[in-house]
Amino acid sequence: MNRLVPAAIVLGLALVSGPAPCRDVPAPGPSEQLPTAPLPPELERVLQDYEHAWRAGDASSLSKLFAEDGFVLQSNHPPIRGRQAIESAYAATFDGRGGGNLQLRALAFNAEGSYGYIIGAYRYGRAKDIGKFTLTLYRLPGQPWQIFSDMDNQSADSRRADLP
Repeated sequence: MNRLVPAAIVLGLALVSGPAPCRDVPAPGPSEQLPTAPLPPELERVLQDYEHAWRAGDASSLSKLFAEDGFVLQSNHPPIRGRQAIESAYAATFDGRGGGNLQLRALAFNAEGSYGYIIGAYRYGRAKDIGKFTLTLYRLPGQPWQIFSDMDNQSADSRRADLP
């Protein structure tokens, strides 16, 4: 069965039933950085594998973290769908060099059954986050989590020419 149908059903039920429970920490004041939410090992692995492949500029390894029909949704770019297209897009991004010292951290998450998500923030070796992301996750029973969609954008105060 096409994975979009169950995903649409889950999303529809979530919208009808109210806010989905999320495992996170209390929100700080408006000028403070949100605290990191500790992830269970199987979700932490997704972030660590992503960081490792990104830093190495390894488009092939990075694309293998995605479901076969997964999406990358970046600001100012059209949607990218499918593992092969994702690999090609990242290969063009890296252009033979590493992707920089990417650091990902979770702000909130939930994972039950075959579906989950991580909401997080990212930085490149700096003390302050420069952007945020959502990862929608999917897995078959007994299999590791895969990224079904990766959506990210920079924070408004981070859009400067000196950032990677």
